[in-house]
Amino acid sequence: MTFELDIDAERWRRGLRAVVESTPGIVPVIKGNGYGLGRDLLASEAKDLGLDVVAVGTYAEVPGALAAFGGDVMVLTPWRPFFTDVLHDERIIHTVGRVEDIAALAAGPDPTARVLIEGETSMARHGLDRHELAAAVAALGDLRVEGFAIHLPMAGGNLREAENWAAALETSQVETTTFYASHLTAAELTILRERRPQLDIRPRIGTALWLGDLGALAVRATVLDTHLVARGERVGYRQRPMPRDGSLLVISGGTSNGIGLEAPKASAGVVQRGKSLAKGGLEAAGFSLSPFTIDGKQRWFAEPPHMQASMVFLPASAQAPQVGDRVDVAVRFTTATFDAINLA
Repeated sequence: MTFELDIDAERWRRGLRAVVESTPGIVPVIKGNGYGLGRDLLASEAKDLGLDVVAVGTYAEVPGALAAFGGDVMVLTPWRPFFTDVLHDERIIHTVGRVEDIAALAAGPDPTARVLIEGETSMARHGLDRHELAAAVAALGDLRVEGFAIHLPMAGGNLREAENWAAALETSQVETTTFYASHLTAAELTILRERRPQLDIRPRIGTALWLGDLGALAVRATVLDTHLVARGERVGYRQRPMPRDGSLLVISGGTSNGIGLEAPKASAGVVQRGKSLAKGGLEAAGFSLSPFTIDGKQRWFAEPPHMQASMVFLPASAQAPQVGDRVDVAVRFTTATFDAINLA
């Protein structure tokens, strides 16, 4: 247990309550690795916050949510007839985004299942075209419509698109006034509510809720070994020469913990591409900047991280930690896996 997440529980929960209290109708999203904190923990927190529904990513995540949370469980991935892990439970709300899927679900073993109809936004990921809404309604049979949902991009303003879909819903034959939306800002939600007071607008929020106060979270890794090294001395799996005299640190946390994993860059601009080229990819054997902070600075990998540990070069001018010391780590929480999560 050497790669750990320490949570200031009181501060973190104070932040959760603040978000919930300032966001009427919030639906917490609990998917993937639970934003690094674990889905079971988040489901338990949602229960303690008195919320009525949570959203999970896939059907594989449903059983855990049903067990840890007492309310309804909404599945964000649209239902497909070839899914083999679909559960039928009164507390599950399925998402449907194709007319043929609606008909298939209505003709299946749970013809009165609860569903959320999703519209296809500029995300171009899932959902019905607005011209398909009439056909969708006709295919519903005895399925129970719990609401209408849109999943919006994370870039740029989304108010106009949300308004367009709200208008489409109100002029359609879809019998619901509950409107679920992802990725609207607080200001956009306020304006949308003012302009569409007849709708019950429910924002689905993950990152801004669970990781809204990063100051309450601290990731720390343990120094497992240290070695003095000289310039040119070869170390590690790849026997790379050290650039200067210094110390080689072996620190807990590797690829299995999410260390060294990097999301594809969203920006394709010339400047960003230039920076990426200058920095070099983590896949390349070399001196990429590590997420470990030692003696006040982020330090360089001596070689690409291993499965459960990383080798980091520390120049002789820096104060080297001792074996057993803990060092700070900057992680991408959505790809991080911890040996232990400590709430204190």
